[in-house]
Amino acid sequence: MNMQNQNRNGYMLLFVGMDWHKGLSPEQTQKVSEDWMAWFKRLNEQGKAVAGHPLGLEGKSVSGKNRTVTDGPFAEAKEAIGGYFMLAVPTMDEAVAIAQQCPGLPYGAKVEVRPVLSDCPMKPENKIEESLVGAK
Repeated sequence: MNMQNQNRNGYMLLFVGMDWHKGLSPEQTQKVSEDWMAWFKRLNEQGKAVAGHPLGLEGKSVSGKNRTVTDGPFAEAKEAIGGYFMLAVPTMDEAVAIAQQCPGLPYGAKVEVRPVLSDCPMKPENKIEESLVGAK
């Protein structure tokens, strides 16, 4: 296994698209939802999923110099983040393989796979470290 591709902090699956169920019957929607929960339960039992929750449609957004607060929804339903799983797996390849099992994919859901960093890349000491690595 290539050590450069390992991440001790795991990976986050972000489920993008809140309208995957459009066009499905209530029974089909229920079936996909049950499959989604069974998928999470199986990953959890295997020790691969350590957290996960759906996100509500409502919320607030804070932005800009004046810290303006606006009401959600924050994006079109097809681009909104509908939930997440936190994975305790060592490689991006394994996280992607898990994401490919998402029961919502055939219905328009999208899964972003992102590494969880141990430290903020914007911290001054990390910027110095990057420049030193680049100078070698």
